[in-house]
Amino acid sequence: MSDIVVWHRADLRSVDNPALAAAAEDGTPAPVFVFDPQFYGSDGLACDARLRFVHESLRDLRRQYRDRGGDLALLHGDPREVIASLLDRGYEIYCNRGVTGRYGRRRDDALLDREGVTAFEDDGIVRPDERHRDGTVAIDTREDWREQCEAYFRSEPHPRPESLSDNPIESATTIGRIEGRYDVTPSKSNVPEGGTTAGRERLSAFADRLQEYPAVISSPADAEQRSSRLSAHLAIGALSPREVYRRVRDAPSSGGREMFVSRLFWNRHYTQKLADWPGWTERAVNPAMHGLFREEHDPDLVAAWKRGETGFPMVDAAMRALVETGYLNFRTRAMVASFFVYVLREWWKRGADFMYYHLIDADPAINYTQWQSQANLTGVHPVRVYDPAKQLREYDPDGTFVRRYVPELRPVPDAYLADPAKMDRATQADVGVEIGVDYPYPVVDYQRRAETARDRYAALADRADEALSDPTIQRRGSFSNRRHGREESNAERDGQASLEEFT
Repeated sequence: MSDIVVWHRADLRSVDNPALAAAAEDGTPAPVFVFDPQFYGSDGLACDARLRFVHESLRDLRRQYRDRGGDLALLHGDPREVIASLLDRGYEIYCNRGVTGRYGRRRDDALLDREGVTAFEDDGIVRPDERHRDGTVAIDTREDWREQCEAYFRSEPHPRPESLSDNPIESATTIGRIEGRYDVTPSKSNVPEGGTTAGRERLSAFADRLQEYPAVISSPADAEQRSSRLSAHLAIGALSPREVYRRVRDAPSSGGREMFVSRLFWNRHYTQKLADWPGWTERAVNPAMHGLFREEHDPDLVAAWKRGETGFPMVDAAMRALVETGYLNFRTRAMVASFFVYVLREWWKRGADFMYYHLIDADPAINYTQWQSQANLTGVHPVRVYDPAKQLREYDPDGTFVRRYVPELRPVPDAYLADPAKMDRATQADVGVEIGVDYPYPVVDYQRRAETARDRYAALADRADEALSDPTIQRRGSFSNRRHGREESNAERDGQASLEEFT
């Protein structure tokens, strides 16, 4: 039996790993992970805490292999060169085909179609070969999509090999050396532990409290502490969506269980969008929205948004939480994206890239498609300008989230917390918070900017509708016919969707 290199990428698990299972059936697996310099350093593609999460997952994966007599070989360098050298040495390469954007897509384009490389696709995603020159699929992937995705979830996971042989490929580095070389010292706090073992423990604990899920998803403070927090394990593949689905389905029936299952379909739905058109990470899906606000860049406004110093407490708390913890719940991500584009009038991609860098659970398919959806660069979604003050009153009514991340506002009475600038001088002096000194005045006029944004989009509506009449644009965005109107769906309203949404 021949040695087959199993190249781990965003699949840091040994259970339900199609490439590993196939290698065990066809030969002897030789698992490999390549540390890619593109993700490290001051100009790297991931924050230090996400890199540490990956490293924790690698340690756990290596334990899984060693417990079965094998090992995970750790290599370092440009994967295009490292994998090519393994091919030159006569190894076959098995890997799982992911759905990625930009750099990852260029890397895969250079390797996955080479002779000797076999890429497996058992992940519920449809990948037709017929495509237009811009990468858009040439057939409708939405037909019967829900059924085939549900078939993926319900099918049996791929088994993990019971025993393995020594890995003929020697490690060229260690996790410790990589962390020392690139100074991977996380500054973020409250980050979940990486790895399949930790992920399964978190999944089991969450399954026991699934009935609470609907009550905790909208509040940023509650979601941070009591939601599943499994998204990072899914993003780097320490757990597969199918494994999570099957564990949750074993839990007692409840509204929370059905809602979370819908979130797993939601995950596959947006991954399908990026598979249908890789341009989601680069430019507006609707041509009528190309370059919107790109030339109206105000570096000072962007800097205030990144620092959490806009004078809008809910926005500022969210941005500081993002930088400090690498996590925000769905609603709060939507709010800061809406604020960045509609209120600050900034080009969406600057904000989307910043958020992607800081998220522990960074997933290009979800991050960039959601930014475009929230900014209505699709021409399909409503122009929903989240009011930060209203979001605070409804989802952080006691100020727990805002006071945690904007500590200078802790003494501010609840009545003024949504808009501290409304405090009179006497109140400011009484609580010891001077607006303009201890906390900034709002950097823009929210109401005026919101109305201007609505007018701007209204002026583009006819062009956006005309673009959507092109079947290629419809397929580019994975838009179903019934969603071409501007009615707000459950997914946009609540951050969830029923299974009927996924058609």
